[in-house]
Amino acid sequence: MKVNRVISGITTPGMGHVDFSYEVARSISACQGVLLVVDANEGIQAQTVANFFLAFEAQLTIIPVINKIDLRNADPERVEKQIEKIFDIPKEDCIKISAKLGTNVNQVLQEVVKRIPPPNANPEDPLKALVFDSTFDHYRGVIANVALFGGNVCKGDKIVSAHMGKTYEVNEVGVLRPQEHPTDKLYAGQVGYVIAGMKEVKEAQIGDTFYLQKQPVEPLPGFKPAKPMVFAGIYPVDQSEYNNLRSAVEKLTLNDSSVTVHRDSSPALGAGWRLGFLGLLHMEVFNQRLEQEYNASVIVTAPTVPYKALLASAKLIKEYGEEEVTFVNPTQFPDRSQVLEYLEPMVVGTIITPDEFIGKIMTMCLNRRAVQKNMLYIDDHRVMMKYLFPLNEIVVDFYDHLKSLSSGYASFDYEDAGYQPADLIKLDILLNGKPVEELTTIAHKEKAYAVGKAMCERLKDSIPRQLFEIAIQAALGNKVIARET
Repeated sequence: MKVNRVISGITTPGMGHVDFSYEVARSISACQGVLLVVDANEGIQAQTVANFFLAFEAQLTIIPVINKIDLRNADPERVEKQIEKIFDIPKEDCIKISAKLGTNVNQVLQEVVKRIPPPNANPEDPLKALVFDSTFDHYRGVIANVALFGGNVCKGDKIVSAHMGKTYEVNEVGVLRPQEHPTDKLYAGQVGYVIAGMKEVKEAQIGDTFYLQKQPVEPLPGFKPAKPMVFAGIYPVDQSEYNNLRSAVEKLTLNDSSVTVHRDSSPALGAGWRLGFLGLLHMEVFNQRLEQEYNASVIVTAPTVPYKALLASAKLIKEYGEEEVTFVNPTQFPDRSQVLEYLEPMVVGTIITPDEFIGKIMTMCLNRRAVQKNMLYIDDHRVMMKYLFPLNEIVVDFYDHLKSLSSGYASFDYEDAGYQPADLIKLDILLNGKPVEELTTIAHKEKAYAVGKAMCERLKDSIPRQLFEIAIQAALGNKVIARET
């Protein structure tokens, strides 16, 4: 008996920028194997390393593919050696292709069929469907992308969400090719979509399990929720636009569940929100979408990272209900006298660079309070360095500086490394003696003067000229540490 295998493919963001590693991790959960595509010209990048380990930890079959062998500067033999050295994959397993010319593309498909195992799922078991993504359609409600680990589902079935405990009737099921293609049924082992009259994306929680109403099952382990690493305040330029902006933010967060939203207000800027993002690029993409898709003009405050404080004051512990509290808004930062210690978020950063730039990059990392973990030559000319960084030091302009120091050749990626004690202080910015809450920032004690001076200089250039003198000051408590007029 001849059996046909249908293979589903999920593409993840190219370059796998750190801000989108959450998307990659979710997609991997619905797969049995991955193609690790490396550029024959550029070689292994920091993001390649991060994505390899995501797939390796998920115990997936990994097929290395070296693309763009048709380019004039391509050096596939060098890339093979890098893959063998870093990932311990024999170079004979690498497939050299040119997607543009179609060279060896057939071999990739044959290796997928040969090497990647079939899904470990049984159609006889009760329905068990993992939600790994969801989108919102104005006419049909939420479309949940699911991977079936058992049973089957068809139109008319009553399904229950393990996370919400709500019951829904299935209106449509289908597969993605890559457009939606309705089918009669989805079977165990397939990846497809389910539409069941859900009104909000929150109902199709990423990592949730769907099962049939009469056949409850143990929920699948799901994923860790996305952890915001960067926070910024967003306010409408004109308060009369508040309702339009609220509607735009709600619609955008429907399609991007990794953004966290909290109401906020400020004396100078009025009512707004404090949003949490996975990184700076994620924040920029979100703001651009607000402007381009919804014509919203917004004021965005400087990005900050979440700090923690171990409280000493019994009054504050009673107010917050716990001893260790996380602060995302610098204006709420507690005074040193009420705190046992401050904690700041740390990350492990991976930098891959040509070796002629090592000296400059090491100096920059040391200036940003980084601690070197290790350094490894991945071929004759390229080096992989690992550093422990405070997140605050890399979140704004680190990537731009790294690119300019290395003439664009270095790549950078980071992963969360918990919290560490730090000597932090709140830096206030005063205009004519009055503090401006939106400009308040948290700095390390050693760098407070440099940060305060830089902010005063930038404000001096930004504030339009007036007929009277404006004093711009940076202050730590009652002590002014920098001033521009």
